[in-house]
Amino acid sequence: MIGLLNVGSLVFGLIAWILPVVNLMGINKHWAALSIMSLSACAISLFFQIYYNYHLVQIEDWTALMDTMGAVVYAATVLLVVTLLLNVFTLIVYRRRIKCT
Repeated sequence: MIGLLNVGSLVFGLIAWILPVVNLMGINKHWAALSIMSLSACAISLFFQIYYNYHLVQIEDWTALMDTMGAVVYAATVLLVVTLLLNVFTLIVYRRRIKCT
């Protein structure tokens, strides 16, 4: 069951990236809601990783922690930065569309 945290983290991370792309592909009346959902999916994804690391600490699997922490930090950084950039770009695009109309 704990292993599903990694799968859930991946799924929510993909959702966090897909929602802003969907926003940018067409005019959507609810672009702000999708951006909030994207940021929420990113937060849930990061929470799942933190909770999985907490589980490794509880079972005292120090080797697994030492082996994976570098990759987890890198992946979490990429997830957060890309999600924020996509959502900021979406905000800029929709603000321009609103001013033009």
